[in-house]
Amino acid sequence: MLSLFMYIFEVKKELLVGFSITLIYITYYLVEAVKKPILICRKGDFRQFLEENVPLLDEHYWPTPWCVESRLQTVLGSVLRSRLLPAQRYRREVLRLSDGGQVALDWAEPGPAGGGAAPVLLVLPGLTGGADADYARCLVAAAAALGARCVVFSNRGLGGLPLTTPRLYCALSHADLAEVVRALRARADTGPLLAAGVSLGGLILGHYLAEHGERAALQAALVVSSPLDVVRGAECIDRPPLNALLSYHMARSLRRTVDAHRVLRAAALDWDAVHRSRSVRQFDAAFTTKHFGFGSVEAYYRAASLGDKLQRVRVPLLCLCAADDPFQPLAVMPLREAAASARVALAVTARGGHIGFLEGWWPAGPPRAQYIARLATQYFAALLRRPDLQHAATSA
Repeated sequence: MLSLFMYIFEVKKELLVGFSITLIYITYYLVEAVKKPILICRKGDFRQFLEENVPLLDEHYWPTPWCVESRLQTVLGSVLRSRLLPAQRYRREVLRLSDGGQVALDWAEPGPAGGGAAPVLLVLPGLTGGADADYARCLVAAAAALGARCVVFSNRGLGGLPLTTPRLYCALSHADLAEVVRALRARADTGPLLAAGVSLGGLILGHYLAEHGERAALQAALVVSSPLDVVRGAECIDRPPLNALLSYHMARSLRRTVDAHRVLRAAALDWDAVHRSRSVRQFDAAFTTKHFGFGSVEAYYRAASLGDKLQRVRVPLLCLCAADDPFQPLAVMPLREAAASARVALAVTARGGHIGFLEGWWPAGPPRAQYIARLATQYFAALLRRPDLQHAATSA
């Protein structure tokens, strides 16, 4: 009898401990993880438009309960969506650039029904990403919901295209984007031209918008998980141990990209240092700074930062960020600069990691149901209904 009593006591104790831990976690989840996005934007017509027309910005973001940690959101978001989202068909167009280079434009199929001009959503993938990236499939779904054509622009040397000039890309490669935009504008079937840049693609898009100002030939833009302050963001990327592992993975992808193009080997670089790179900073110091003529990796990161250039953006630009992004946490975001801009807004969720933004108990739902796709759909659909807020490019 005593043994039975002790057994019951131990079982109840374990249940009590388990219940207490569960209650503590639920409390933490509801208090710390489930919050409405913070909207940072100067008071004016753009902020009012966002508050009135993008419902997600006024709703609580509910991250996947078993996956709230930033690195888990980052890794599992990519792994789950890459493996479980349906494949997307594309029709490839190769665009020859003015200096002899070439880039891939992958048009999502099927496009919208009917002829005539239609909105076009131009997608700029991340560091070494392309049209098959999981987030690209989400943005293709958003374009379909808008009744828009979707085209994914892969940087030089990506998308399976060989380099025809000994030049790759970096965060400041907005000249190539400008040629892509001009080519799309020249098409008779191009209606309003929208753009969405993810991570490095968002940096390139942001630099295009800042450089061209009123002359930017886009009606509206969205940036997802882009490190707007590259100097401070780079410091976060290298933090051991978990962030450093992600940096190692990205450096390996960059080394593979360089190794895929023999034409680059003619450059007088320290190729041993390039192949020894075990972090993004080491790769940028050995390759990117030399390849693009910067005196140091710090000089490159200062030039690549967008925070001090946001005031020059004239196209409506919404930047989706997560406060726990391992590459750009809330503490290093250019909040003051965004708050001073009339056409730039930051929407910062409490959780989401880097291009994660997983929701629900099982986050691998259809592409159109992903948080990135839903925000893009709401934001661009509302702007398409408001021609007065769309940017009208002035002549050069």
